[in-house]
Amino acid sequence: MKHVIAVLVALVTVMFGIASGAWADDAKKGVFDARNEFNINIPKGAHQIRAWFVMPQDDPAQVVSNMKVESPYKHRIVKDSEGNSLIYIEIENPDKESFSVTNSFTITRKEVRVSVDPKKARPYTKADIKGMEKYLGQNKHIVIDEEIKKLANEIVGNEKNPVTASRKIYDWTLHNVDYWVKNPKDKKASKVGDSQYCLLSRTGNCTDFHSLYTAISRAAGIPTRLVYGSFFKAELDGKDKDQSYHCWVEFFAPKIGWIPLDVAIADIFDGEFPLTADNTAYVNLTTADGYSGPDTSKVNYYFGSIEERRVTWTRGRDLILEPKQAGEPVNAMSKAYVEIDSKESTDWTRKLTYHKGAL
Repeated sequence: MKHVIAVLVALVTVMFGIASGAWADDAKKGVFDARNEFNINIPKGAHQIRAWFVMPQDDPAQVVSNMKVESPYKHRIVKDSEGNSLIYIEIENPDKESFSVTNSFTITRKEVRVSVDPKKARPYTKADIKGMEKYLGQNKHIVIDEEIKKLANEIVGNEKNPVTASRKIYDWTLHNVDYWVKNPKDKKASKVGDSQYCLLSRTGNCTDFHSLYTAISRAAGIPTRLVYGSFFKAELDGKDKDQSYHCWVEFFAPKIGWIPLDVAIADIFDGEFPLTADNTAYVNLTTADGYSGPDTSKVNYYFGSIEERRVTWTRGRDLILEPKQAGEPVNAMSKAYVEIDSKESTDWTRKLTYHKGAL
């Protein structure tokens, strides 16, 4: 009976997110009125359009209200293979050259600050990891091969406490990978968020960073998942300019639950690098509220914490949509996925704008 109860507790924690009691009592909150606008171009002679758009999720860190979808075509809410809610539109024999879909909403977002005291966690049991196979295996662009397994062993060694082991991986990533925005002339990101690219080039964007982190973490036996969302960046508050997207990581620790981290943003604050005409704007817009130099407190903050200036769109990689897409599993859903006559289309744009409201 004790074993059964332990399994049930572990599964409930996995399903519903960060464990009860892990939140900081003085966590900050923010209210944001946002508008997610998509524009899809339709080629002449197209017979069928199928499109899936991200929307804010049910999440322990956010409460969504005033949700409104505007579209010239009928829409419905569906769920993908990871349980993410998406806006779905299907059009037969479209009579337009393009159309727009907007999703406006108000979000009250809570800062996440979870305990990263190793004493509050313990090593995994079989009950802890039961049903977590997808958080321990590889994805198309999160590759767990012999090289990654060897690297994970070099970084983690015999450490069994998941919090301590995860901090080792976090520190290794900080010291061995540089965010591309620091030197945009010589560094660049991959187009897909690829762990092997990041390992080889030692640079990338948030998805490259966190794909590599996830590969190492999973190779070390730590259940880990990626979260796709967006910043509500202070510099773009109220401006008619796209907020783009951002991703971060959550790893599972027994007795605590899912713990967030953002090693990509932490890297911006880790150590000195010159600000130039080429990188200053990129660096400022990469963070939630700008950059004013190295900050060890922020490096430590982003291991176990994420600020309130975010929205969660989806979790997971290699997604199967509903209805099932004609193409291969979707690498990630940070904005939208569109198919025209059963073939993926990239002829669409998205713009996320917002302004901060009052609590």
